[in-house]
Amino acid sequence: AGWSEVATLPIDVTKVRLQMSLAAAPPSGQMGVAWGIVANEGASALWKGLVPALIRQCSYTGLSLVLYEPIRDTLAPGVAKHDMPFWKRVVAGGTAGGASIFVMNWTDVIKTRMQSSAEPLSFGPTFRQVWNQHGLRGLWAGSIPNVARCFVGNAAELGCYDQFKTMLVVSPYAVFTDDATASHLAASTGAGFVSSLVSAPVDVMKTRIQSGLEEQSLVKVALNIVRREGFLAFYKGFWPLFQRKVVWTVIFFTAYEKFRAGLSTVGRLST
Repeated sequence: AGWSEVATLPIDVTKVRLQMSLAAAPPSGQMGVAWGIVANEGASALWKGLVPALIRQCSYTGLSLVLYEPIRDTLAPGVAKHDMPFWKRVVAGGTAGGASIFVMNWTDVIKTRMQSSAEPLSFGPTFRQVWNQHGLRGLWAGSIPNVARCFVGNAAELGCYDQFKTMLVVSPYAVFTDDATASHLAASTGAGFVSSLVSAPVDVMKTRIQSGLEEQSLVKVALNIVRREGFLAFYKGFWPLFQRKVVWTVIFFTAYEKFRAGLSTVGRLST
């Protein structure tokens, strides 16, 4: 999770800047935003928010994975993995993700504040500023869209990855075996695309609220976006979101599967 976050954080920074634009059509695309950041703030600005991002991702991802399989197995006790209904995988993934991100919402608030600012901000002072101005409520700002985003995002990432991989493994193509890299790559890419598609609208609203740009209720934020910028504004930053999710899921799930297989081998050897 940590390596995936470091590799994809520049994409996340450009996504946040695009989502912060109130123009119906942002004046420059992803590359324009990236070049602007480098020119005006330095190349290191592409890794703004790295500390809270690592805390968030390692804690949130670890907790999601710990919760996912027990929730999945509770929803379908005694059912073989390849026979498990897809909707139960989705509910398990969403529940694990939503519960995990609620616990770690404060890291998202700090990360978004640091990434959306053109000024260099550090973790400690930003945390203290939010705490002094808004207290505990400020650290959990945007928790509703954040939980919603992670529910649908995690449902797609974990549920779809699990489903796509199962479908590939039982397919007649010999290249897709349970521990094959091809299976991990294909399932990760599909899961990343679906996750981006369904989570983009709530991701935009989350960014607006957590950055302090919008301080109204979720419904009012949604209505303001539609009135000022049009419905397509809910998909601002979609391509960097998609790129980040695909790269992230490919790196993470491939490494996760290899690591889990290695642990299983060590366990068998030790017994």
